[in-house]
Amino acid sequence: MRTKAILFGSDFDDPLPFRDVFAREFPELDFRVWPDAGRVEDIEYALIWKIDDGVLRTLPNLKAILALGAGVDQILKDPAFPAHIALYRLLDAGLAAQMSEYAIHAVLDLHRRMAEYRAQQRRRQWRRLDAAHPSERTVGVMGLGVLGADLARKLSLLGFRIIGWSRTPKSLDGVGCFHGEGGMAEFLRRSEITVVLLPLTPETQGIINSETLRQLPRGAAIVNIARGGHVVEADLLAALDSGHLGRAVLDVFRDEPLADDHPFWTHPRVVVTPHIAAQPIAELAMRQILETLRCLEAGETPMGRVDPATGY
Repeated sequence: MRTKAILFGSDFDDPLPFRDVFAREFPELDFRVWPDAGRVEDIEYALIWKIDDGVLRTLPNLKAILALGAGVDQILKDPAFPAHIALYRLLDAGLAAQMSEYAIHAVLDLHRRMAEYRAQQRRRQWRRLDAAHPSERTVGVMGLGVLGADLARKLSLLGFRIIGWSRTPKSLDGVGCFHGEGGMAEFLRRSEITVVLLPLTPETQGIINSETLRQLPRGAAIVNIARGGHVVEADLLAALDSGHLGRAVLDVFRDEPLADDHPFWTHPRVVVTPHIAAQPIAELAMRQILETLRCLEAGETPMGRVDPATGY
C-alpha cells in the first residue's frame, strides 16, 4: 500500500507543533518537512507559507495546497505554480481582529495627531492642537474583502465617515463603496486616511504610486498593512518629503526585513513595524487547516479556495 504524505514548507513557522497535531489527528499522513520530501510520489498535500519555486510542480500526486496564511501571493509568484491544483487559504484564524486592531490604533493615532504631541513632549512643549470629530474625518479602506469589511464596520461604529474601494462592486451598510478604475479617483480625492488591505495581484502591484498619491488630499495619511508590493517606495518618500502626504504607517515592505539603511527607519513622518499587524493564532489556524483536510479526505469542498487568476 502506497504511503500518503503531507509536505510542510515555511521559512517562518515551526513545523514541530504541526507534526504533533498531525500525528494525533491524521496518523495515516506521513508528515514531511521540506527539503526532506522523501519519495515525492507519496505527497498528496502541501501545507506551506513559502517554498522554493518549482517544488510544487515536482509532486505528481499532489491533490491540494493549503496556505499557512490569508495571503497567497508568496505562493502564486512561483512561475511554475501548478494552477490546476486547488489552493486553499486561511479565511481568518484571528487575522481579521488583529488587522482591525492595528488599523484602528493607527487611524486614531493619526486622527488625534498623537505623533505631533510626542514630538512636542520631546521638546517639552505644552500646546494644544486643533481637534476634529470622527464624523468630520473620512477614512478610505482599499480592499473590502473579509479583512477590509471588518475594519470598515468597526471604524464606522467609532463615528468616522467610511468609504471603500474594491476591484468589483461591493455593498456595505454605512460605507460609501467605489469600485474599479472608474471609482478610484473619487475614492482617493475623499480619503484623508487611507488603509490598504488589498490582496497583492498583478493589478494591485504598485497601486500606491505618484499618480494615486497625487490624488489624495494634501496632508493625507497612508496605512499599509497588506503587502509591501502595493507601494512604490520612492514615490511614497517623495510625497512625504514634499509635504503632500502627511504621514505613513507601514507594516509591510517590498524587501523584508527592512534594510538597515532604508530611509523609512529615520523618516520623521513614517512609522515602521516589522510585519506584525496580524499573525495567525496557532490554535485557530490549526483548527481550520484540519477541517480543510477532513473535507478533502471526505471528498467534500472546503471553504477558502483561491482563484489563481485573481490571487484570492
